[in-house]
Amino acid sequence: MWSGRQGRLRPVGCVVEELRCRRREREAALRKARREQQLISKRLLRDDASEEAEGGCVAMILGETEIQHFLRLAQQGTEEKERERALVSLRRGLQHPETQQTFIWLEGSMRTLVGLLTSNQALLQLEAARCLHELSHSEQSAVAEACLPATSYLLTYLSGHSSDFISPHLTVLEALGYALSQLLQVKEAPEMIIPSVLGSTLPEHILRLLQPGPKLNLGVAVEFAWCLHYIICSQVDNTLLISHGGLSTLGLLLLDMAGAVQRTEDTGLELLACPVLRCLSNLLTEAAMEVVGGQNQLEDERVVAALFILLQFFLQKQPSLLPEGLWFLNNLTANSPSFCTSLLSMDLIEPLLQLLPVSNVVSILVLTVLCNVAEKGPAYCQRLWPGPLLSCLIGTLAFPDIEVVGQSLELLQLLFLYQPEAAKDFLQQSGLQVLERHQEEAQLQDRVHALQQTALHQ
Repeated sequence: MWSGRQGRLRPVGCVVEELRCRRREREAALRKARREQQLISKRLLRDDASEEAEGGCVAMILGETEIQHFLRLAQQGTEEKERERALVSLRRGLQHPETQQTFIWLEGSMRTLVGLLTSNQALLQLEAARCLHELSHSEQSAVAEACLPATSYLLTYLSGHSSDFISPHLTVLEALGYALSQLLQVKEAPEMIIPSVLGSTLPEHILRLLQPGPKLNLGVAVEFAWCLHYIICSQVDNTLLISHGGLSTLGLLLLDMAGAVQRTEDTGLELLACPVLRCLSNLLTEAAMEVVGGQNQLEDERVVAALFILLQFFLQKQPSLLPEGLWFLNNLTANSPSFCTSLLSMDLIEPLLQLLPVSNVVSILVLTVLCNVAEKGPAYCQRLWPGPLLSCLIGTLAFPDIEVVGQSLELLQLLFLYQPEAAKDFLQQSGLQVLERHQEEAQLQDRVHALQQTALHQ
């Protein structure tokens, strides 16, 4: 078998191993960059109906005197409505960075706010949690760090809830989940917060919240799925989450979401799909990958079928989520022949190819998944080749994006090595002429030359 710059005779196994190592190094770097970006990607506070009910009033910057006044009213007011209005005014003031700075330097302010979270009045709890919202997602690092004392209370409150972890006031639980998700992103979280979280019963409670069934509350599940995502991104101890059944719980939730989008179009589940897919993708990159084949095994065909239902839903309703689903598919197929077999046996290659025109990012991920399948050997390449793959790859070689072209070259190299008929078909379709346009590209010329040599010597 011929390959390489000088046309040297090299064993197929050596060429494939080089391709595999190059891809693994590139994917490891991409995963690291992606995980770091996800860890600092603070979400904006979602619009709330109560904001509209406030008549569009302009939030005022609050000084020290006003903050003290509102905190005192919230603590000592004689009427619940009066206390609630005080916290609403404080929350709206905390939307300004200037008020946030004044608040955190005011002695006892954070302690008072945390104390209000313990109120037995749900509306006061909710407004106190919303104040913590505003502080916890601040772009000012000092403000977010000032929220750290609230973490121990949140852990106590959330871990010590009822055995079903279902509050009678779900809006409060949702608000606290959001605040915790923001605190889990501060730079001190891996040392100061996440070890305490993992040492508590909270991870088990979170996974219980994400179990599909009649008790699943979408708003609460969304917030705690993001909490779980940031915990996983920190990589403090993901094997613990796997041992608690994280993969199997999230896998079952994925199946449930796929069923829901088939029943109705307006589910709102795309809000939950993003953190759930990220959790699954990142857990699958752990060194404890063998757990997937053990007690927490994901059902191959069911998970793959559910994922493709969601991919079709994303394509129609939310294309920006396609990369999340494809990252998960990439991680599923990277080290698992059984998941690759599922793709082939369920005739899912053509639906995958239909995603190529969506964007360069989507194209690269689709081609990466196909490389995962092809590198499993001749039997897989034989099942890949007859069909629309050749015309699609000739099309992607014409893309202006160098990464798309480079991934196409790697897939063709694998196919030519394991399925000689593919090289012959490529030559008959004027494939060499298509390659010539990339011969002068510095980043591609070595791979182009290697592919030309492989094609000519099959």
